[in-house]
Amino acid sequence: MKWLAGAILVLLVAVVLDLGFLAYSMYALLGVLLVSRFLARTWAENISAVRECNKLTAGVGETVAVVVTVENNGPIPVAWCLLEDLLPRQALIFKPPHLGVTGSRVQLTRLKKEGRATIFYQLDCNRRGYYQLGPLVLETGDLFGLHRRYRVLSEPHFLLVYPEVIPLEGFELASRRPIGEVRMSHRLFEDPTRIAGVRGYQAGDPLNRVHWKATARTGELHSKVYEPSTVAGATLVLDFHRDSYDLKHEPFRSELAITAAASLAGAVYQLGQQVGLITNARDAADRIRQEGWDYDLRTRDAARQAASMLAESDRLAPVVIPTQRGPEQFMRILETLARLELTDGLTLAQLLSETGNRMPRDATVVVFLPQVSDEAAIALGNLRRRGFAVTAFVNLYDEYDYSAAAGKLMAEGVEARQLLNRETISVMCGRYVLR
Repeated sequence: MKWLAGAILVLLVAVVLDLGFLAYSMYALLGVLLVSRFLARTWAENISAVRECNKLTAGVGETVAVVVTVENNGPIPVAWCLLEDLLPRQALIFKPPHLGVTGSRVQLTRLKKEGRATIFYQLDCNRRGYYQLGPLVLETGDLFGLHRRYRVLSEPHFLLVYPEVIPLEGFELASRRPIGEVRMSHRLFEDPTRIAGVRGYQAGDPLNRVHWKATARTGELHSKVYEPSTVAGATLVLDFHRDSYDLKHEPFRSELAITAAASLAGAVYQLGQQVGLITNARDAADRIRQEGWDYDLRTRDAARQAASMLAESDRLAPVVIPTQRGPEQFMRILETLARLELTDGLTLAQLLSETGNRMPRDATVVVFLPQVSDEAAIALGNLRRRGFAVTAFVNLYDEYDYSAAAGKLMAEGVEARQLLNRETISVMCGRYVLR
């Protein structure tokens, strides 16, 4: 607009002062400006693109192929266009990156009439996550560089990378003792010290089940009925508050917690026991639904910002998957763990206060936390005093820091275990069972 306004102003001066050569030059410049603007707009509006991915769900270590086909649908060849298929910044800044890119996501090309161009690259899934692939941003303009046009050519795709599941050696959450601490809603084992009633004798009842006093009084054999009281299954509680994790150890410690939780959920599921998940993290899919996605972006920076994750979140609702059995339960937990992001919402103490009434008492509460504040230790102690079986995995590498954190938990009567590194997950869980 500045060039156009300046040329018109000079043209008016040339006409008033009767400067023919200058007026001719301004006419020519105005013609070039108008033609350039027309070409830039026509090129930008007549280009379309389609993105194809060979799969949108993958595991850690797998590769995803992405093909973007760009087509010129107009009658005029496009002299040049710069194409870039965007990825979120969080997926590329770490070493190794969450998504390793093989090939080029950026291409400078020209398009003939009804011509096509193809962008091909591969993504190496190094870490779990929920990633936005795209949008594809187009930049084009006239040959003189007087006008630039930006367009978003395609909606994004979303890639879900599942967390790694490590096989656990002999992990079993059900108590191996016939006597447990918490009364169960599902009858798995019976407590011989708690008599619930008396029933008639049935063929196959052992002699130690016979209620001799009732038998002598009635003259007919009667057997004892015991109460179930063992603990089975697990409710996983994951602390994913941003302030709990040291930035210099990220993303290793938070990813370690996700891997440990996924591995534990898989082991419990394979045993046929109930499992659930409660966390104060932010669900990436829920974030996208709440924030939406702006398709009409006019600059490359605006499109890049749309593909990135916001730094803060004021959403305080916890992510809860009810503790239950079922063939789809483990996949629900695995998909949720893949989408979790650090947030600055609820603290662990606030999370336990909010969701304590939704936890079943017949499942062990297994908490993964990177730090143990006084408020968190008291909250876990209150759960134990309410009758829950509570175990805490402290996600710390330093022995001194772990000792200080474990001391707070032991003072509240909560069993503490150290989540040291990836290699010790299965061994650590084995020690827990064989204690």
